Amino acid sequence: MKLKLSVVDQAPAHNGQSQSQGLHYSTRLAQLCEELGYHRFWIAEHHDTASYSSSCPEILIAHIAQNTDRIRVGSGGVMLSHYSPLKVAEVFRTLESLNPGRIDLGVGRAPGGTDLTSRALAFPNRPNTAELYPHLLSDLSGFLHDNLSAEHYFYGTKATPVGTAAPQLWTLGSSSGSVDLAAELGLGFVLALFIGTHERPAEIFARYKAKFRANGKGLDQPQTILSTACLCADSKEEAAYLAAPNMYWKVMAFRHGIREHIRSPEEALDLYNKLPLSDQDYYQETLDSVVSGSPTECREELEQLAQHYNAEELMLVNVTHDFEDRCNSYRKLMAAF
Repeated sequence: MKLKLSVVDQAPAHNGQSQSQGLHYSTRLAQLCEELGYHRFWIAEHHDTASYSSSCPEILIAHIAQNTDRIRVGSGGVMLSHYSPLKVAEVFRTLESLNPGRIDLGVGRAPGGTDLTSRALAFPNRPNTAELYPHLLSDLSGFLHDNLSAEHYFYGTKATPVGTAAPQLWTLGSSSGSVDLAAELGLGFVLALFIGTHERPAEIFARYKAKFRANGKGLDQPQTILSTACLCADSKEEAAYLAAPNMYWKVMAFRHGIREHIRSPEEALDLYNKLPLSDQDYYQETLDSVVSGSPTECREELEQLAQHYNAEELMLVNVTHDFEDRCNSYRKLMAAF
């Protein structure tokens, strides 16, 4: 089985430069990934986060699609809890109309920012609760595929432009929480191993495939993507060095609620040595969850992951201080495959 390799880009602000420059780096990276033969290029959504540039993935998708020729472009993902399903459907139907056969819509339930940011995005209304997410996703699928039931309160409402194919719709999850929903609605499912360090058993994909129901409008059969952090360099030691800025960032963000800029490897490692032992343990635990090392080491570990989860497509993410280090990682990895 030949693995498909894809990329999810968190649009980092590299080298201490502006977030505006980070968006241009994303376009350059997408062009490189197309040239190298990657299958998809997805854009993440983050709000009020100094290190990440993309708060509006749909706009960046449009720009990247117009500056590439073949690679599939999509969201990884749109944080659906903030938005109207009809509006999201219309945005992505428009993208699909302009770039037929190349657009993916990945959606997730996470906020992509702080609680305060979620309240600001919802103002003057209140943020949607987690319990509403299944209804939002079901409505989004109904608008995209024009198959709202006759009993639905918005039945008869059409997502424009009509007469165009719907983009591929994927549900993102970092555990088994969205599996049953994706299967019931006939959507693709992406398991994000790079979010958190908790155990994700292979049975997650098996359960999704067993419960999948084609609805005649979306997918005819279950489709899965396994997403993981991967940093490829000349050696395991160099990869750990290049990963240090993102590992330190995660310590500060997820243990202390501080979302700062991406530091240099030297600065991150110096600060690591000053962390309390509990933070150092979290740093190492997070680093251990990254597929890293030489091209051969990365390929072997990725192939083992794919075999363990019975995955046919891997979507890879990395964050480094220097933009060229990210480019070189994707170059070396694809050469190994």
